[in-house]
Amino acid sequence: MKDQEQQSIQVLEGQCARAAVCPLSQIEAGSTVCIKQLITHPEMSDRLRELGVFEKQKIKLLARNSSFICQVCNARLGISEKLAESILVENVSV
Repeated sequence: MKDQEQQSIQVLEGQCARAAVCPLSQIEAGSTVCIKQLITHPEMSDRLRELGVFEKQKIKLLARNSSFICQVCNARLGISEKLAESILVENVSV
């Protein structure tokens, strides 16, 4: 399922080509996004939800260096690029 979802996503100049969804790993730092889908193993999805990373949650991508730093609620969370690729998001107006 993950391969099919990611094959349909196109990225142009660092932005999602479609207005719908793209991986968190393709979002520019400073962007606020809404999580649309977690495409990870059930155990990882459960753990992310425990940390506040769940569908319809708004998060802000603060930095994208060696890891992706997100502001989730009032906390900062660092995740790997591989995990960021498994979190599908949609841009939102701030």
